[in-house]
Amino acid sequence: MLQNPQPTTLCAARALAHRGAQWPTRAARANLDPLPDDSHSALAWHAEKAAFLSQPLKGGVQVGLRVGVLELLFSKGKDTEAFSLATNTESEVAAWLDGKLAEAGLKPASGTKLPYDMPSLSFARAVDEGPHLAALAAWFAAGAQVLEEQRAKYKRYRPGPSRCWPHHFDLAMVVDLDPAKAKDARAIGIGLSPGDDYYAQPYFYLSPYPNPGTDDLPALPPAGRWHTREFFGAVATGVDLLALPDPGAGLNAILDAAFEECVKRLQAG
Repeated sequence: MLQNPQPTTLCAARALAHRGAQWPTRAARANLDPLPDDSHSALAWHAEKAAFLSQPLKGGVQVGLRVGVLELLFSKGKDTEAFSLATNTESEVAAWLDGKLAEAGLKPASGTKLPYDMPSLSFARAVDEGPHLAALAAWFAAGAQVLEEQRAKYKRYRPGPSRCWPHHFDLAMVVDLDPAKAKDARAIGIGLSPGDDYYAQPYFYLSPYPNPGTDDLPALPPAGRWHTREFFGAVATGVDLLALPDPGAGLNAILDAAFEECVKRLQAG
């Protein structure tokens, strides 16, 4: 699934799923108290549903997006209902979700204004993007699994939860190196981006905060590279990883080497 379709062919599917993910986050913004880090609007990957789900709303309701088939989910307890984005208009999607929220005694999602711009596009294009949406979901599933493996590896730091930030649409967690410090805390973010303006394909990244400087960077293991334009971190693109004999082992080697180097630089700063 990760090999075919190729990672470089997922841009249109990514745009559709990115826009679709705004419905769950709108529902959360409408019904949850805002948090300083905006995490009330973040989504979490649910492996069994192969979907991103909102934070729990009143009554245990969660709104989600099943990426592989581009449909909204409305879950309450053990019951889950689905509504296709591809075969319905935007107004029909809004009416369905707002109706479900109203039945549960919750506020509507459709009137919620996002604090960032999203390009307009037609969900009808999803009819032609089925294999690419399925591949995109597979990348997110792989990313969620990698993050759990990294969480276990760095459990001494008590990493934060894995979250999908609907603005950038990446799935990531933060490893806080200074949990006792409220200010100037050093941290390392590890995540999967489905692609963006930097790389038009899914890629894994490891990025330190604050930027410790980029002088004399050592070479990373095969398929790894240092990214220094506008953000600093180690990157491994889907195409480069899949060219390795063992992509999983290769990614682990890249993340291990990058984590060690970034910790060393942050501690020296």
